[in-house]
Amino acid sequence: MEFLIWIVVVAATIIPMLKLLPHFGINKNWAFACVISPVAIVLLWMMAMKLQEMERR
Repeated sequence: MEFLIWIVVVAATIIPMLKLLPHFGINKNWAFACVISPVAIVLLWMMAMKLQEMERR
């Protein structure tokens, strides 16, 4: 049962990342690295940094 919950959480993370990452200039294949939770945090941090750069322009 825990495995199914993990699969649902991973899918709920990967699907939005596939759509968001290209808008920030990051290859969408990095979304599949979200299976490892620290990678998801790093990707969110990179997206936040790119968003700050876009706001400055």
